[in-house]
Amino acid sequence: MKPAGAALVCAAVSVGWNNLVLPAMGLPPRGRAIANTAFAAAVTAGARAGGLSPRELGRRAPGESRRWELAAVALPVAAYAVLLRIPQTRRRFATPERRTDHLEWVLVHIPFGTVLTEELVFRSVLYALARRMSPRWGGALGAVAFGLWHIDPARRAGDSVLGTVLFTAAAGVVFDELRRRSGSVIAPMLAHLAVNAGGAVAVRIASEPAGTRLGRRGST
Repeated sequence: MKPAGAALVCAAVSVGWNNLVLPAMGLPPRGRAIANTAFAAAVTAGARAGGLSPRELGRRAPGESRRWELAAVALPVAAYAVLLRIPQTRRRFATPERRTDHLEWVLVHIPFGTVLTEELVFRSVLYALARRMSPRWGGALGAVAFGLWHIDPARRAGDSVLGTVLFTAAAGVVFDELRRRSGSVIAPMLAHLAVNAGGAVAVRIASEPAGTRLGRRGST
């Protein structure tokens, strides 16, 4: 298959998976995480079988992109730490609803069902296929597909579909640029993890009752 066809098929299959196939399966969060991880593994295996090299898929020797990886984690974490120190933004993070599976969400669902899945599909496989198709314009395909991937999640969350698509497409551009500059899929993967998991932790911290926080401080 020609590069353009392979890139378009990968984009269409990925968007269809997250908006049609996965919702139709009716899985609980844990099942969705497992299914998404399996999907990403299958896409990656197909890409290797189709001739993409490990280097094209963003696999580099340990340490080659270390400064980008450190920055990818440090910047979001520092930003959340600063925002939680500001009363107005801390109140914006707070929510009365508390997840009963918060620890599993942060340690399993976000790292595997979201971050690993999306980065392998979009910043590893589709990134490589789109650049083979067009080194200059291939990124647009990845950004659009990444935005469209989030249509069903936006509907389930009750968020604006258009707003979510535009926001996540813009995030895809940022992650793609990090992938380009670092030469590694690990750097955008770590940035994505820091943003998503860090956000979940920030919400939990901001949502703790004031008395609970004071009580903990007084007991130390």
